[in-house]
Amino acid sequence: MSESQVDASALPWRGFASDNYAGVHPEILEALTRVNSGHQVAYGDDSITAELDERMATLFGRPVGIYPVFNGTGANVVALSSIMNQWEAVVCTSTAHIHMDEGGAPEKVAGIKLWTVADINGKLTPDLIRSAAHDFGFVHYAQPGAVSIAQSTEMGTVYTVEEVTAISECAHELGLRVHMDGARIANAAAAL
Repeated sequence: MSESQVDASALPWRGFASDNYAGVHPEILEALTRVNSGHQVAYGDDSITAELDERMATLFGRPVGIYPVFNGTGANVVALSSIMNQWEAVVCTSTAHIHMDEGGAPEKVAGIKLWTVADINGKLTPDLIRSAAHDFGFVHYAQPGAVSIAQSTEMGTVYTVEEVTAISECAHELGLRVHMDGARIANAAAAL
């Protein structure tokens, strides 16, 4: 082995499949320890949630609703439940995180039908969304109400800003809402 080569077996294992594969950064742990004392009013009326709301409003340039949850699966179930009607389905790829990796939670917990279509390297495209559209409106089928994409995908591919825009425009033309699963969004941000 040359000096420029690294023995991979000597390195610690690293997993990048999800944001919960590793412990938190020491600064995050320190911040959690700081706020984990005393008493706060529950259910979003606490000073920590108020500060989070302020920071997110600054980041997005307008007031936003923030609902901290335990993990990504919980976030997806809450987000999808908030935008879906009971008779609606979510169009996603057959390799989508919400379909393959969340233990059936969207369907079991929220009763949300997942309408899967093929993918291109893990990605949903406007043409794939339209390929499912021929069944929209058929009385015996769950009616699509949203599309869902994961950034980055289960295949490790990253949607470009242009791809997300095209998917969103297609979805909106069809009267569908758009959900983005951010399980690996920091990886995608670094790649973009």
